[in-house]
Amino acid sequence: MKKPYVVKWLAFSVIALLMTSCGTSGTSINENSYVAGDGVVTEINSGDRKMGPRITGQSITGSTVNVKPGRVALVNVWASWCSPCRAEAPILEDLSKEFPTVQFVGLLTRDSTDSAQAFMKRFEITYPTISDDQILLGFRQSLPVAAIPTTFLIDKQGKVAARISGEITYSSVKKLLEKLVSE
Repeated sequence: MKKPYVVKWLAFSVIALLMTSCGTSGTSINENSYVAGDGVVTEINSGDRKMGPRITGQSITGSTVNVKPGRVALVNVWASWCSPCRAEAPILEDLSKEFPTVQFVGLLTRDSTDSAQAFMKRFEITYPTISDDQILLGFRQSLPVAAIPTTFLIDKQGKVAARISGEITYSSVKKLLEKLVSE
């Protein structure tokens, strides 16, 4: 097998995994179609963290988004058709208001812009969302996406500090954000 085919096969495999993933709160909606995320928090010690991908682009509402080192960031991978994403949306919005110094960014995957905008309006989401699966691939060097939703916390140096695979809880994210903001 030639190298270009290996790269294409690897990219296809990652995209195929994402296309068959939707986390739930510990249960699978359809075991043949979804990978269940169970809300497991994976935290990385500061000395072992790796740089996160460059998170920049145009939001689905037209604003420019650019996550830069110097601020803590929370990146939530979501889709409007994902029930755990709907369940955690109000929690994320509340946290974004409670932690105004943290940059919150949604990362839409496998969804239409119209559906995503309706979702954001329904749940009164005020932070921006980018639709760019290349950013998802950038997390494979640190903590790859294995389910939808997935939430990443990025430290002030731009390194991936934690990943929550599946639906978040208010208390787990609040605890992680407090720790990162104080570092």
